[in-house]
Amino acid sequence: MKRNFSLIFFLRKAKTDQQGLSSIYMRITVEKKRCELSTGKTCPEKEWENGKVSGSSSRAKTLNLYLHQLETKLHEAHRQLLLMDELITAQTLANQFLGKTDKPRMLTEVFQDHNDEMEALVGIEFAPMTLLRYQTALRHIKQFLTEKHKIKDIDIRKINHEFLTDYDFFLRTTRKCNNNSAVKYIKNLKKIIKLCLANGWINRDPFANFKAKVKVVERPCLSQEEINKLEILEFGNERLNRVRDIFLFSCYTGLAYIDIYQLKRSEIIIRNSNERWLITSRQKTGTPTRIPLLPKAIELLSKYENHPLCVDFDKAFPVSSNQKMNAYLKEIADLCGIGFVLSYHIARHTFATTITLQNGVPIETVSKMLGHKDIRTTQHYAKTLDIKVGKDMAVLREKLTTAPVKTTGVSYNYTITK
Repeated sequence: MKRNFSLIFFLRKAKTDQQGLSSIYMRITVEKKRCELSTGKTCPEKEWENGKVSGSSSRAKTLNLYLHQLETKLHEAHRQLLLMDELITAQTLANQFLGKTDKPRMLTEVFQDHNDEMEALVGIEFAPMTLLRYQTALRHIKQFLTEKHKIKDIDIRKINHEFLTDYDFFLRTTRKCNNNSAVKYIKNLKKIIKLCLANGWINRDPFANFKAKVKVVERPCLSQEEINKLEILEFGNERLNRVRDIFLFSCYTGLAYIDIYQLKRSEIIIRNSNERWLITSRQKTGTPTRIPLLPKAIELLSKYENHPLCVDFDKAFPVSSNQKMNAYLKEIADLCGIGFVLSYHIARHTFATTITLQNGVPIETVSKMLGHKDIRTTQHYAKTLDIKVGKDMAVLREKLTTAPVKTTGVSYNYTITK
């Protein structure tokens, strides 16, 4: 975008020496933002008028000619920035005028620096999966730059609204991302842009008029009948039985895969007259989680008390990798006749919906046990099932049927006028 500038010369009276000479400064203004530079010249205040030296003396003519040359040089600097399609601000114009050519900040370099710092903080402030998502986002950016712009990197000052819309289109077409995945990768890029803004490397936010919204996705969960079928079915295969047990434990506690993988026996404690509680922190957010264990969860725990891996490493369960767990759960779903793809995260939705909310547990309590910081997150997990709606309406129907009809004994007369 072409930006005009204004230039004035003025005396800085605070820089007046003992001989009464004040320093002459030049003020560059672009979109109400200023940058002031010394001209290296001085002038008595009484000889200064309307931005130049008054009078016709040879000294006045020499000084005014010098100031005019500075103005011409500044216009040339402005023209050079326009030719290079650089962002024009008071500071960049001053730098060009002074011959200061800062090395441009490049997008993938800044992104990589961010990822390197994040990697050093994995386990302290960030989860491994968070790092993996940003690493994937950087690969998408590099592919986009190569295929769309035929370049390996881009100056962050050249990222604009058009760049963002093109990248969003690339994610949805070339990368085949669904809406929510595309929005997440866009948000990863937005964090890098905010980092650049905070450091003063860019002066405008390209995301100012860019909107990308996550769509609410219908989250499947197991019904009580499907949970019962899982519990009673024996697979004749130790591997599938173990995966089923660990999955069911999450159905009764709401733990995510990474939390059940890291769960230690020492995090199961006894409170309140022999009640067993699970007290841990969510790996994703670090939020404390305290869950009173249901009898079926305790029963599942006891099955693996003597498992060698659990005994040697203080593990609650011998958990396989997330990929293997999900692969085995697909086998289990086929054997049980479950009509959708069964993944480990469905256990968390099942706890929120079928185990707790459907049985009258308040959503505030469910949110606390799930370790959510915002109850709106819990609302995304928990859907109101038709069976719960039916039960609630049945109670209302009973109240309306049995409630006596009260009459006030007051009659009303209505007159209809034509």
